[in-house]
Amino acid sequence: MAAPQISNLDLLKKDLRLKMAQLRQAASPDDEAALRKFLLREILLRPAHRIAAVWPLAGEVDLRPLCHALSASGRQVLLPETTPKGSPLIFRRWTPASIMTAGRFGTSHPEGEIDIPDLVLVPFLAFDASGYRLGYGGGYYDRTLAMLDVPAIGFGFAGQQVDHVPRGPYDIPVPAIVTERGIIRTDPSQITMKD
Repeated sequence: MAAPQISNLDLLKKDLRLKMAQLRQAASPDDEAALRKFLLREILLRPAHRIAAVWPLAGEVDLRPLCHALSASGRQVLLPETTPKGSPLIFRRWTPASIMTAGRFGTSHPEGEIDIPDLVLVPFLAFDASGYRLGYGGGYYDRTLAMLDVPAIGFGFAGQQVDHVPRGPYDIPVPAIVTERGIIRTDPSQITMKD
């Protein structure tokens, strides 16, 4: 049986993932705190009640303080359970008292009930001004966003911005990106940053 063909797009994404994963390690705790502050502000301005966040992997932005702040504000926090490859994520209810369970690829998720978010926070390794993001390569968030059709906010550090994220036909842009410097609206007619 022949080995699967690797496309030029896959190679471009793989190279960019390696470069950006190393760059992300340079972010400071102050950068993380500023990012969480802008992210919380942006979420609380929206009517969404069920917010899909993420439990951090090593080297990722730590949203645990944000999860606690959202819970304290009366919002329901949902965390993803990584499903088998090719499937969209499922989201489980989280509270500060939740017991976390080990998931696929080193992830963790709560034992809570499955629920559907009305806002999804999307991590990335890189992003561009059009709202396209480079994830980890599983396509989980693109499949999930296509299935849910709910608003999404990408989050990461300003240094992760690139001129152009390599994109394929199934890649879905997000309408807003939050960094430690503020909020970037990715509407192509008016790219702005506000703080």
